Amino acid sequence: MLFFGLHMLFGRTPEKKVFANYLLSRRLMGVALIILAANYSVHLFYSIRTKDVNATILMNLSTYFICYWLFSSAMMTLLDNRYITRRRFSHHISMWLIFFSLAGAVTLSPVFNSLRTLGIGVLAAWLVIYGLFLSVRLLRTYSHAIKMFNDTHSDDIGSYIRWLSIFTYWAIGYGVSCSLLTFLPDKYIFIWILSSIPFYIYLYCSYQNYILFYERVEKALIEENDEEKYESTSNAQPSYHTDIEKRIKEWVDNEGYITQGITLNELSMQLCTNRTYLSEYINTTYQSNFRDWITNMRIEYAKSLMRQHQDYKLQDISEASGFLSVSHFTRTFKAKEGCSPSKWRETCY
Repeated sequence: MLFFGLHMLFGRTPEKKVFANYLLSRRLMGVALIILAANYSVHLFYSIRTKDVNATILMNLSTYFICYWLFSSAMMTLLDNRYITRRRFSHHISMWLIFFSLAGAVTLSPVFNSLRTLGIGVLAAWLVIYGLFLSVRLLRTYSHAIKMFNDTHSDDIGSYIRWLSIFTYWAIGYGVSCSLLTFLPDKYIFIWILSSIPFYIYLYCSYQNYILFYERVEKALIEENDEEKYESTSNAQPSYHTDIEKRIKEWVDNEGYITQGITLNELSMQLCTNRTYLSEYINTTYQSNFRDWITNMRIEYAKSLMRQHQDYKLQDISEASGFLSVSHFTRTFKAKEGCSPSKWRETCY
């Protein structure tokens, strides 16, 4: 964990302005991992649980509280470059200081064990609620980003950030379990520590892999924010064309959908219409979001190529149909048709 934390803090990242949020996210995550590593070290090297169990539990709860915020902030920063503000930072740090002060008061207060246990229980409940609140907000932001990508991009941009959802659900289960595992007797404490190993390995590997896709996701988010600002400040009225159906049909007949990376904004400019109106038209007329609409046409185009050209390789079919890669083509084709392109091609002949 110490290695992961230090690498998150000081590891090299591409020296591009667009990676600023990624770097901030990594540093927040690195601080969280170092704090947790320090907590585990106290347990392992100083046997603090054998000296004061209640103080140890309260130390753990206080550590988790600040780390919950650091974890969620690191994730949110990847989805919203305006998330970290002075006001929000001050608010959550103040909450942690209050939590830490109450934990200290419960630990040092000369009260009966029953009252101390009650105090610890209240703080543990507060921690769980706080963690769930942060998780729900992160999942909502993630869902909003996925919907936005599907409504505005022909490529599956959402697949690049799916690890955020997986990690969040894992963190919910692990975070709640940690709050409970901290109450385990000393002889079972190794379960609490060992359970963290796969969790942090997955986190570290996900961050490392995300470097490959981050720039594309961030640019898509920036483009969407800029477009929303333009639409909210522009006084221009949407251009409702009575011939929009004809324009779309001409574009489809000309196989414009096989252009790689086509976006809703680009298509709206080609059709000389408002992108919001175009999105609503596609959703209403075709009962589909923009990405699924484009994908369905690409799949049909790929099937037509496979029927007509038995000698074409899947790589050729994938590129000609507008997919970014063979793996993406195969995964998408299988999800829609229930079998791989190779299997489908065999059944056709």
